[in-house]
Amino acid sequence: MKEWSPAWISSKQPKKQRKFRYNAPLSVKQKFLHSHLSKELRKKYDRRALRVRKGDKVLIVRGNFKKITGKVERVDTKHLKIYVEKAEVSKRDGSKALYPIDPSNVIITELVLSDKERVKVLERKKPKTDVKHETKSEKPKAEKNTKKEVKK
Repeated sequence: MKEWSPAWISSKQPKKQRKFRYNAPLSVKQKFLHSHLSKELRKKYDRRALRVRKGDKVLIVRGNFKKITGKVERVDTKHLKIYVEKAEVSKRDGSKALYPIDPSNVIITELVLSDKERVKVLERKKPKTDVKHETKSEKPKAEKNTKKEVKK
């Protein structure tokens, strides 16, 4: 049996979806590590989501650590989890451990722009300029024959 196939993404079966995500190569798994941007960043960069990176500031919006804002300490590409500095649990021996959080449960509030490649990604999608779109009301209408011809 195949270990992984890109065709599995089109399956509706949860079993195959889990298999697709679990066995995917790292180049595909990094696409699952995208998080939504805050409204301000969304307006500024004209994109909805971006890959989470170490050093980004995020707001947790789901789970036990909801409403906590912190810096991303670590990104686990293999297990598709991120670790935020203030989201920690205490272990039985008293030490603290960072809690793994799914990237879909956070909103990026501040980006780290020290990487030139990341800046290129943000500049790739330029802000939209004023493009005039034709609407139905602006299109010239074909004249209809409103008079009915009566056969004699």
